[in-house]
Amino acid sequence: MISTAQHRKHLWAYPLALSVVGMLPAASLLAAGEQPGEGVTVTPIFPTIAEEHFRGQVAVIGLQELGYEVEEPKETDYPTMMMALSYGDADFTVHLWDNLHESFYERAGGDDTMSKVGDVMDGVIQGYLIDRQTAEEHGIDSLDDLRDPEIAALFDTNDDGKADMTGCNPGWGCEVTIDHHLEAYDLTDTVTQNRGSYFALMADTITRYEQGEPILYFTWVPQWITAELVPGEDVVWLEVPHTDLPDGDNDVNTSYQGKNLGFAVDTVKAVLNKDFAEENPAARQLLAQVEISPDAESAQNLMMQQGENSQADIRRHAEQWVDDNRAQFDEWLSQARAAAQ
Repeated sequence: MISTAQHRKHLWAYPLALSVVGMLPAASLLAAGEQPGEGVTVTPIFPTIAEEHFRGQVAVIGLQELGYEVEEPKETDYPTMMMALSYGDADFTVHLWDNLHESFYERAGGDDTMSKVGDVMDGVIQGYLIDRQTAEEHGIDSLDDLRDPEIAALFDTNDDGKADMTGCNPGWGCEVTIDHHLEAYDLTDTVTQNRGSYFALMADTITRYEQGEPILYFTWVPQWITAELVPGEDVVWLEVPHTDLPDGDNDVNTSYQGKNLGFAVDTVKAVLNKDFAEENPAARQLLAQVEISPDAESAQNLMMQQGENSQADIRRHAEQWVDDNRAQFDEWLSQARAAAQ
């Protein structure tokens, strides 16, 4: 396993992809003002998943350096988050999975009431995994293998004869796709999606793994689970028989490292209330540039799992990340100030 110190080093070793920007004349900066957000109060909205707050705090730091007064973030599930942004009960988030949450976005008003800006994080993935030992002993490499009742029974934790999959919390969006997959791949008679508090369920899943028992679970990247249960070493990704998504858009890319994981390889976007975006070009420009690598967030999440998990810790991690990426961060601020002219 990788040490905490190595993960700390790993986190700050992934700076942002550099963009080419020209040097802004000093007069332009003076005209725009160093703090174009002065006097404006901003309300962020985050998901209830604390492991996703790191990127939000990076955005908050940038807004504060532009002079905005940023309130404590509201927290809710993704459908409610989009409604809050649409109705102006919140001003921005950096947490929309572009494909996974598209239906939430459209139902809340879509482009008529909100603005998607920038790619906060590229290459985010989701899928199903089992422990490597069981995969090799029984030749399991596809979710389709779980149609066999004998194979499914290997992952039965409550003696009902069906595989128990650690699944997704209601309101996250992934639970809808998992339920759809169980229907589409004819798995409803052999597999149960267990829902509840995801990280509590995963703690039980990890304990079972440590006791040498078979495990079956859903997860996504970035977050700390893949550091505890390392794909290719401890666990393996399962392929799906074919791409079949709830919205019927099956032409999206669902392939990762040569395997069809069944979920779109996604991009996390920043979303702003449309009126707020139009009235605050500096904030819009800043949020359009915020970009963090999945590796950086995964490493930060591991520090949370190892005990640094308070809101103060998350804020400190974000401040450290900004310090270590200061040159790029200052370029974002310069462009945001120029946009306010």
